[in-house]
Amino acid sequence: MRLRIIDAFTDRPFHGNPAGVLLLDGPFPPDAWLQQVAAEVNLSETAFAHPLPPGGDAGWALRWFTPTAEVDMCGHATLATAHALATSGLAEGLIRFTARCGVLTAEVAEDGTVTMDFPTSSLTPVEPDPEIARALGAPVKSVHDTSAHIGDLVVELADERTVRELAPDFAALRGYARRGMIVTAPAEDPARGYDFVSRGFFPALGIDEDPVTGSAHTALAPFWAARTGRTEMTGLQGGARRGLVRVRLRGERTLLTGHAVTVIDGELRTSP
Repeated sequence: MRLRIIDAFTDRPFHGNPAGVLLLDGPFPPDAWLQQVAAEVNLSETAFAHPLPPGGDAGWALRWFTPTAEVDMCGHATLATAHALATSGLAEGLIRFTARCGVLTAEVAEDGTVTMDFPTSSLTPVEPDPEIARALGAPVKSVHDTSAHIGDLVVELADERTVRELAPDFAALRGYARRGMIVTAPAEDPARGYDFVSRGFFPALGIDEDPVTGSAHTALAPFWAARTGRTEMTGLQGGARRGLVRVRLRGERTLLTGHAVTVIDGELRTSP
């Protein structure tokens, strides 16, 4: 089976967020095998997709696995899958996926950019636990919980420099959220091409830091829209490795746009 490693939310190799992509000819193999492949690929997510019969709500079924668990929703691996389908000639234009979080779409433009349509996350203010600030090593301005399919805490920090310089205690971050923690702050200088910054930590899923978390931007979009009055913005996410996510808030849906580039195209020399 053909296995690709695709960097998402970037147009340059070795930037953005790498995802494994395995396009299957038929139904999903057993869950245990999918999890073993994801553990072997050892990236924040590996996507598995197979075509569906014509006439349904979607053309492809899609699932995502971290090295240790299956997740409900993943943006960067969806972008990577759409890129793989488009560059292989298996799909063009609007691609419809059915996943654990419902039907998602990804539209591939002529310039190769991919725009995904995801459900907008809810945001519920919560009282900051003092231990979060200790685990992050920085003061916390506010904390918001997100909707079920995401399960992150959005943690607002003072400024971009604080976000960039964080060196969290990852073990101490476990258990504060159903999935992980997204820290965010306004951009120091929007003239640099982005409006807010973020970093994502998911030690409970075997991922200390995820470079660019597309699904988290379905929460970051309404979070920053409420503070700026704008519904179209660009987020920069990452520490040592970074990527750009263009967001457009459309009420109950959020559009996420980015580039992708294939860096490894090889063969998985085992079968279920």
